[in-house]
Amino acid sequence: MSNKAIKQSDFSRRDFMRSAAALTGAAMVGGLWSSRARAAGGALETTKAKLGFIALTDAAPLFVADEKGFFAKHGMTEVEVLKQSSWGTTRDNLVLGSQRNGIDGAHILTPMPYLIASGAMTANNVPVPMYILARLNLAGQCISVGNEYKDLKVGTDTTAFKAALAAKRASGKPVNAAMTFPGGTHDMWIRYWLAAGGIDPTRDISTIVVPPAQMVANMKVGSMDTFCVCEPWNRQLINQGIGYTANTTGELWHNHPEKAFGMRADYVDANPNATKALLKAVMEAQMFCEDPANREEVARICAKRRWINAPFEDIVDRMRGDFDYGTGRVVENSPQQMRYWKDQASYPFQSHDLWFLTENIRWGYLPRDFDMKGWVAKVNREDLWREAAKELGVAAADIPASTSRGVETFFDGKVFDPANPMAYLDSLAIKTIRG
Repeated sequence: MSNKAIKQSDFSRRDFMRSAAALTGAAMVGGLWSSRARAAGGALETTKAKLGFIALTDAAPLFVADEKGFFAKHGMTEVEVLKQSSWGTTRDNLVLGSQRNGIDGAHILTPMPYLIASGAMTANNVPVPMYILARLNLAGQCISVGNEYKDLKVGTDTTAFKAALAAKRASGKPVNAAMTFPGGTHDMWIRYWLAAGGIDPTRDISTIVVPPAQMVANMKVGSMDTFCVCEPWNRQLINQGIGYTANTTGELWHNHPEKAFGMRADYVDANPNATKALLKAVMEAQMFCEDPANREEVARICAKRRWINAPFEDIVDRMRGDFDYGTGRVVENSPQQMRYWKDQASYPFQSHDLWFLTENIRWGYLPRDFDMKGWVAKVNREDLWREAAKELGVAAADIPASTSRGVETFFDGKVFDPANPMAYLDSLAIKTIRG
């Protein structure tokens, strides 16, 4: 196994045993959070910000905001957009903050600001206040499977895959599913998919952590049987003849929330006008990315060495919304393609954050009594999104009337009602709940 692959069980023993105590302490975290500053009209408090990103196509709004001058247009002339090697590095640099040579904000897995703010996944479980300012995109991730299982043509149904994995495991060989960060979006998608088909992701297969850019290399040397990640790595897997796409995650949950634009709370509270300027720049970049006429240009931007550093051919098809699954199945202009602005992609629905927290409870990353609604009220700053949208002149139709998108239905028929998340949790047959 590559040294880039880390067994989830080892990670859990090392880093999560103390989280219950930390979360109890987090009840007192209110003292760490400044009263929320509101941006009054006037000059920017700073023109600087350090923003991190992972080499994935759903970071494109940050690349475009930099390349097309949207940050500068809104007065943020000293924004640095800095590549991070892994989501763990992103977390560590957010904990440091720019004052200690870290970063102020990032393209980030939607649950991570909660896991950082609560101290559930920080060194020594120290809470670091964070805000979610926007959603960067909907859907567009994929679950891939190695060519070892090519004859199965695995899709959303994992019934045959379950039998194949069980046979492999019975022969004494390891079976591994890779994701990018414990409790993150990719972890949630692959666990949901496996569990829906009766595969227990904590007992029937080992879950390992692999940085996105290392997925293809690890699959090539046999480190995993399946993985979940964003593009261009799923398409690159096909182009290199190593595996195929089982599904794009929008098939599991149509227009699901994905990455977020998150920032340290202390930066936002100290710089409300600058924060809104950053938000407006990101929103304009999202609109640019959404336009089909710009998709090829966005793909070329993403391919650059300073951003993803991958062949244009590995990026452009799925950026346009065209999916060759590598199994003979081809879907053009897929309804499950990544959305950057359409379908209210940018707005950070609080109901979606609530689902991610419920799933983190499901898999034991957070205790059952975690105050989900209290943390959503603390971390989710949809109010700032609304202010920025109004100043930017966003059409009323693109500004949701509610902080909830309502009841969500998944591919297996399960229903999540944000008004009663525990009913959803209790309806799930496979789960690992603590506390």
